Amino acid sequence: MIASIAVFCGSAPGKDSVFAENARKVGETLALQGKTLIYGGGRAGLMGVVADGALQAGGRVIGVIPESLAEHELAHPHLTELHIVENMHARKIKMSELADAFVALPGAAGTLEEIFEQWTWAQLGIHFKPCAFFNVDGFYDDLLKFLQLTTVKGFTQPRFCEALIVSNCFEQILQQFEQYRVPEMKWEVPELEWLQQELTK
Repeated sequence: MIASIAVFCGSAPGKDSVFAENARKVGETLALQGKTLIYGGGRAGLMGVVADGALQAGGRVIGVIPESLAEHELAHPHLTELHIVENMHARKIKMSELADAFVALPGAAGTLEEIFEQWTWAQLGIHFKPCAFFNVDGFYDDLLKFLQLTTVKGFTQPRFCEALIVSNCFEQILQQFEQYRVPEMKWEVPELEWLQQELTK
């Protein structure tokens, strides 16, 4: 069962209100389904909106934020739990440890870096958790075309693209999380065993 979901999204709200509206719905939906929101701990942009949506619906919200950002008063002040970690890398490890699944809402470089790292870890067998793109208003259409191109050109094995969950309906993403089947990993990577151990502590 998927009990906790890590949400990666922009620290800006975007120019179209559809992004904030859907981010709030994500938080509300998680709360109403009794699932814990794991996110980057910030109060700005879509990050703050999704957290507020969950909190206002009575949900449990766990934030993970680096010391440097917390010191600049960027942390959300009303979370269920807030983990302050040493740096960005520690943040991603902690979020991966806490979450059962990962979803990217609209965002920019940071959002992409976070979801791609988790998708890469899944390919390497470091964890066996699903990754998804919440494709609000076609935001990720061009990126998804590029990922298909990496398969066509022989850089991504088809089963890994097929394992990515993509929808413009968040409830559908949650349903597909529950039905997720782990693809065969790319190869054994013994030198990454330390990371796998960190995520299973």
